[in-house]
Amino acid sequence: MSAASETPNSGLEIVKWLLVFAILAAAVVGNYVYELSALERAIAVVVLVIIAGVVAGQTYKGKTFINFAKEARTEVRKVVWPTRQETMQTTIVVLIATVIMGIILWGLDAILLRLVSFLTGLGI
Repeated sequence: MSAASETPNSGLEIVKWLLVFAILAAAVVGNYVYELSALERAIAVVVLVIIAGVVAGQTYKGKTFINFAKEARTEVRKVVWPTRQETMQTTIVVLIATVIMGIILWGLDAILLRLVSFLTGLGI
């Protein structure tokens, strides 16, 4: 596939992305330049970010992302989440297995340390 077939109206797409970056830059610069209250600056930044998001959503990549987000939301709804009891039981099993493995590795380390100490003659 060529890049032209993947992104229709690539000239217009570039203009849209430049507009998005200009709006976001205006939000950042305006936040530092204008001496407004914190609430007014926060509202202005949020509004500019929303406007930039809407413009980005009109691009090919933006539409693709929105479609992906919708499909991901649909898939998350299909997930069967464990109950609280299943979660607690699984957590306990994992903790017990971790402690057992920790004890086994600690014992193996102690045995190997003594073995290497004996073989090298170093009293570690």
